Amino acid sequence: MSDPGVAPAVAFPSAGRRLLIYTVYDRRGGVDDYVLHALRALRAHCDRIVAVVNGELTAEGRARLEQVADDVIVRDNAGFDIGAQRDVLSRLGGVLNQYEEIVLTNDTWFGPVRPFGPLFERMDARPVHFWAMTDHSAEDHNHITGKGTLPYHLQSFWIAVRREMFMTETWARYWRDLPEIRTYTDAVAQHELIFFSTFRDRGFVGEAAYASDDYGCVNASLFAPLALMEDGCPLLKRRPFFHWPPFLDRHAVIGRWALEAAAAGGYPVEMALSNLARNVEPKVLNADAGLMDVIGPDHPPYDPADPLRVVVVAHIFYDEMTEEMIARADTLPVVYDLVITTPDSERARRIEERLADLPGRRGAVSIRVVESNDGRDQSAFLIGCRDVLLSDDYDLVVKIHSKKTPQDGFNVGTHFREQQFLNLLHDPDHSSRLLALFQRESGLGLAFPPMIHIGYPTLGRAWWANKPGFAELAEKLGIRVPLDDVSPLAPYGSMLVARPSALRLLVEHPWRYTDFGGAEAYQDGGLAHILERMPAYAAGELGFHSRTIVAPDYAAVSHTALDYKLDEMSATTPGYLHEKIDRLRAVGFVGTGSGRDFLRMYMRLNHMGLVHRARRLMDPSRLPGRWIRRVTGGLDGRRKNR
Repeated sequence: MSDPGVAPAVAFPSAGRRLLIYTVYDRRGGVDDYVLHALRALRAHCDRIVAVVNGELTAEGRARLEQVADDVIVRDNAGFDIGAQRDVLSRLGGVLNQYEEIVLTNDTWFGPVRPFGPLFERMDARPVHFWAMTDHSAEDHNHITGKGTLPYHLQSFWIAVRREMFMTETWARYWRDLPEIRTYTDAVAQHELIFFSTFRDRGFVGEAAYASDDYGCVNASLFAPLALMEDGCPLLKRRPFFHWPPFLDRHAVIGRWALEAAAAGGYPVEMALSNLARNVEPKVLNADAGLMDVIGPDHPPYDPADPLRVVVVAHIFYDEMTEEMIARADTLPVVYDLVITTPDSERARRIEERLADLPGRRGAVSIRVVESNDGRDQSAFLIGCRDVLLSDDYDLVVKIHSKKTPQDGFNVGTHFREQQFLNLLHDPDHSSRLLALFQRESGLGLAFPPMIHIGYPTLGRAWWANKPGFAELAEKLGIRVPLDDVSPLAPYGSMLVARPSALRLLVEHPWRYTDFGGAEAYQDGGLAHILERMPAYAAGELGFHSRTIVAPDYAAVSHTALDYKLDEMSATTPGYLHEKIDRLRAVGFVGTGSGRDFLRMYMRLNHMGLVHRARRLMDPSRLPGRWIRRVTGGLDGRRKNR
């Protein structure tokens, strides 16, 4: 039923004034470049910009925001964006009547990926009371609340409201009566899902600038970012780069193509990647943004006009591999300095003799005998070469070592070594194009081969026993990049190309050889194995993104093996891949397939409520729980190894 006295919807007047309220949240208290870039672009279309920060704001962050905003308001992080908007609208009060339109938006998008001008020109001409950038079509199932249907709604990351609506009692009452927003679900269910219908039912006219129905999907901002850009949408949502990769796979959302389209439109995607690297699980980002490069002819070669200073750090335990390793390093398109670390003086002597007979374009050469082999190549790199990595003498460091892995057998060990060397320093063309990646991408911190999976059971378990120690060390080092769930994005094998500045958090720490323990500590859960998994996370904390790199001939081997393994693993579970994963996760750990395992899986899948009640009953802090666990071993299937 329409409210009496609703003014007719009108176009935005040519001399109208627009207020922008932009919400920022950064758990580190900073302000990323992409935020400043967005607000600078909006300045031409907004007479006043109010930046409201949920949570903390550092002095540096405030100074940056004040460059692009007329007002900076810092408030407690309560109520999400909705609470911030309500707070600012209340603070501005009577000042609002100075404007013909208010835009409520936030930092959940990158832009402008296309110019704002044509959008504002088109929407200014529309006779509406309110408009959104995008909408979400109705669905039969409400995945937010888990009950009923999902109504058609406008997406709240960008809502523009005209004076004929925001000066009404209906508008004031909506914000005054809005329930307390405690969770993300509250924000969606109690605001976003009802905003459109609340005002439409009272006679106000609203629409989306880009309607999802026009793109054959329910949520164009997530499922059709490329098509939106092709139609001139100036915003690219961040969600396609941190949403669950199997779900995006189901809908063929290709983040790499979206980034390429944004770059083609003039958007500096390095700003987007820097923000994502700091805030998204690295393996998720690697998958969503397609940050793997098959190095081939479509990659430009190294440009000598923009020279890079390169040092190769080679840890050589097996000195008989000296010639092979130097041959790999010699594929680099530059004269490089060489630092060799080795555990003892006798090896150093043999390495020096071998090196003397090798041709190459090397600059300064240093052979260092490290104090201890505890930690192997990790300690040799972070302790033995600390001065090199902190010197600012080099733009790139190439880290390699004499990898044999004899304990895994000849075939498996040989493959692992080749997987590292072929993908990192395959041949002169490959190495030239690899270095050119760093020339083109100032925010590229690391490049390394993808996860080893042939010969090793890494798929689904590459954290092994290292995740608890990793989390503890990351907190100690100030690394707040979220951890990947199943497996980390890491240079397994510990060979990589990196900017020393991207490794600063690891290199500056005052490591000691005793931190690594003896030979018996070189295993999963030990410091060396934890550090092997840490570079992408340490680089991400500083805003550097990582890429996995692969040579075409190895990609053929790896992809066909992955294709076949995934096909076999998917054969017994119905549905799309994300549905298979959901079901398998619901079942839980399969174990050895014993009767107890099958009972546990059946109960988890079909009677989870009963399982939860049983777990409370089996609480080891209670006497019945201790007795039951002693008899059954527990419903979660986890027992101590004996």
